[in-house]
Amino acid sequence: MNNLGRSVRLFLVDGKSTGLITAEIMNWTGHVLTGPRVELPKFLTRPEVSRTGVYLLFGQDPVNADAVMLYIGESDNVGVRLKQHNQEGKKDYWERTCVITSKDQNITKAHARYLEARLISIATAAGRAKLDNGTTPPLVALPEADQSDMEYFIDQIRLVLPVLGLEFFRESPKPSTDSDSSSAVSTNLMASPLFELSQKKSGACAKAREIDGEFVVLKGTQVVSQWKQASTAGMGYAKLDDKLRESGILQGDPSESLATLTQDVAFSSPSAAAAVVLGRSANGRLEWRLEGSQMNYAAWQEQQIESTVLQTTTPA
Repeated sequence: MNNLGRSVRLFLVDGKSTGLITAEIMNWTGHVLTGPRVELPKFLTRPEVSRTGVYLLFGQDPVNADAVMLYIGESDNVGVRLKQHNQEGKKDYWERTCVITSKDQNITKAHARYLEARLISIATAAGRAKLDNGTTPPLVALPEADQSDMEYFIDQIRLVLPVLGLEFFRESPKPSTDSDSSSAVSTNLMASPLFELSQKKSGACAKAREIDGEFVVLKGTQVVSQWKQASTAGMGYAKLDDKLRESGILQGDPSESLATLTQDVAFSSPSAAAAVVLGRSANGRLEWRLEGSQMNYAAWQEQQIESTVLQTTTPA
């Protein structure tokens, strides 16, 4: 997708942000409807729910309160399938629903099955939710033109859902390759400066880039082997540290001083990234430094702001 601006139209069906919400993109035939499970009776009265499409059922993972459980399905009548899921009572985690259909009703059963398989595959790769789908269904063979149309449809889904706070299909930025995390960066990311953080006592050494609003710590980064902060401060970061270790993304023997990131990891902020690297809560805006200089992240960001303001106020 390109970087041109797009218009997303949101409509609060009940006039409140906690009720049903529809979302559309200009010149896209798709239609998104989302809302809480408690509003399912209203959900089922909507005409779009009787169409062919795909749907998402999601909520808090019963095993891990910090994770999201997600089920992706398809149906030639989504409303009927939602009723069945509700009657089965097997998805206790199900708190919210999202239905994706087409306004021109040109999505067929084969299209919906293709979308389901692709979305399951994308969500698995993104790793932002725990999938309740047992397996990934095989990809339906579509005519070349139909396949191209569905891939465009998927691009729009991945564009509009994050606007609604649903990031299941948004892949984490991947600034590096397996061969060289520190330098093998695609040309469109070269403008992103490299930041570094090191700790002499432990030997921790990390490199990161800011990409698409996330702070991405690069594969191969070495962090302290254990969380060292005993107080309740920074416990949210401690849970994040545990999650990375449990998933195998952060590997290392607890008896050793350092552990290693086995892949690039996107963090919500420089402070979250610094906390995992140092094994304690930290102000990442001050800890991270621009590579080869003493300028910290906060000073670098302020410099970017001043530069932008100067460009917008200087007469042509």
